[in-house]
Amino acid sequence: MLHIQKPQQDITVQLEQGKILPLVFRLTIPAVIAQLITFLYNIVDRMYVARIDGSGMDALAALGIVLPITLIIQAFANLVGLGGSPRAGIKLGEDNCKEANRIFNTAFFMLLVLGILIGMVTFLFSKQIVLLFGCPPSAVGFATAYLKIYSCGTLFVMLAQGLNPFILTQGYSFIAMSAVLIGAVINIVLDPIFIFTLRMGVRGSGLATIFSQFCSCICIICFFFSKKSLFHFSVKDMQISFARIANIVSLGFTPFIMTLTECAIQIVFNINLNRATGGNKDYTAALTVMLSALQLISLPLNGLGNGMQPFVSYNYGKGNAERLKQGIQYVTVIAFIFAVSIWSVSLAVPQMYAHIFSSSEAVTGIVKHYTPFFLMGSIMFFVQMTLQNINVALGQAKSALLLAVIRKVIILIPLCFVLTHFLGFKGVYMSEGIADLVAGIITAIVIFKTFPKIFREREIEVKEKMQIR
Repeated sequence: MLHIQKPQQDITVQLEQGKILPLVFRLTIPAVIAQLITFLYNIVDRMYVARIDGSGMDALAALGIVLPITLIIQAFANLVGLGGSPRAGIKLGEDNCKEANRIFNTAFFMLLVLGILIGMVTFLFSKQIVLLFGCPPSAVGFATAYLKIYSCGTLFVMLAQGLNPFILTQGYSFIAMSAVLIGAVINIVLDPIFIFTLRMGVRGSGLATIFSQFCSCICIICFFFSKKSLFHFSVKDMQISFARIANIVSLGFTPFIMTLTECAIQIVFNINLNRATGGNKDYTAALTVMLSALQLISLPLNGLGNGMQPFVSYNYGKGNAERLKQGIQYVTVIAFIFAVSIWSVSLAVPQMYAHIFSSSEAVTGIVKHYTPFFLMGSIMFFVQMTLQNINVALGQAKSALLLAVIRKVIILIPLCFVLTHFLGFKGVYMSEGIADLVAGIITAIVIFKTFPKIFREREIEVKEKMQIR
């Protein structure tokens, strides 16, 4: 039997009755910080390897190739974690704690199995994978070395990334953030030691990353053994239930596809750049820098949506339409202000991103000239990232999936091939901005039109259930 302690009661009371704006800040600020820490995870390796004497730009290009591969691994973690945690949160809102715990344990078992299988496949076929992803010939050795080491820590990545949303869905956003922060700090400390002091180069970067993920993983697992957690490990609840797995996957498929399509477009970018430039590493390195800039805008906005997930899922479970409406209005305004601010600075001084990575003069020139085109549509990320994640938290699997597919699969990938055919490498950089702008407008229209209807229907549904009881 699952026993709920007083601190947990306080959490659920706050989600249901607490003042909304302070609660929004309490939930979202740690989640945004956690995403910024994730950004650090992604760029610290690149910043250090770019400084390797004689081969910095090759190493930077290699990590640009490996990035979408690591994101695919994380996509499977999102499939389980971001699919299971809203389902569990809705069950908590319905006062069905036993089923919420079963969902958690099913998710844990899925992450274990996926982590082992994906790690083995990635290790065995690392060279073939980086070649498939359009790696420039001069960077193949670096990319393969990094990926082989990273694959050995796949299980830790899966558990850390997939279980953290189950901490967040209980309202413990600070604890969820702290677990990510611990790993990031360890990664930052170990990177220069392994890369330069121990002269391990790119291999050292990979080793620092998996060790830091291991530390985050241990911290997260320990939380679920504490009295604070509503969810606890139970072998009995890990028994395979295909209905429960299908329920998790149906909702997690949207964040999975969102991450997977991000990877797909990076592969498309790399392939088109290779063809248009004859494998010139400077253009691949410049793309790596631009994608880092894109992450600086998108990840915090993702954090806003993820941070609101416990509030949204719980109150959706309760059928509290008015509270949902107010909370989402607040976070929409916050997301818009953030998106406009970062977008404005990025377009005004795009070369700052090249300086962060100590880029060569050639790479800096490419970044300065083409980043404004690459980022021009990112102003719409307040809808595509923040509100799209809230759409998932509401359990709207079908519409969330459709909106995720529109941006990358339907618009961006075909556009990239077409523009590259007519404009050469310039088409790669321009296609991202155009697609983000068009897809963002479509997503905004759909979400602002459907959310009020979703709230009303859920409120009516819950009232009817109460009358039956």
